[in-house]
Amino acid sequence: QVQLVESGGGLVQPGGSLRLSCAASVSTFRIYAMGWFRQAPGKQRELVAIITSSGTINYANSVKGRFTISKDDAKNTVYLQMNSLTAGDEAVYYCYAALPTGYWGQGPQVTVSS
Repeated sequence: QVQLVESGGGLVQPGGSLRLSCAASVSTFRIYAMGWFRQAPGKQRELVAIITSSGTINYANSVKGRFTISKDDAKNTVYLQMNSLTAGDEAVYYCYAALPTGYWGQGPQVTVSS
């Protein structure tokens, strides 16, 4: 069983920044891909950003140029730096890890409001 512990959600003003962290209970070298999905009320869960063990990265078009995903293998942790946040980014953000069996984190809430 793999556990994913997330942190970093919260309330931010439009245009602000937040950084999400997701620490895995296993070495990231065992994880094929790790990343973030988000789900807003009444909407389907969607991919935000994902990074593979080899370092290949994919972003949703809506976050390209604003969000950056990175990983620290020494800490078994993946980060999502979110800049220039808008109301459209407000959602529950779920960490995901594929081993390849998929595991999900609990999902911190990101609220964008003035």
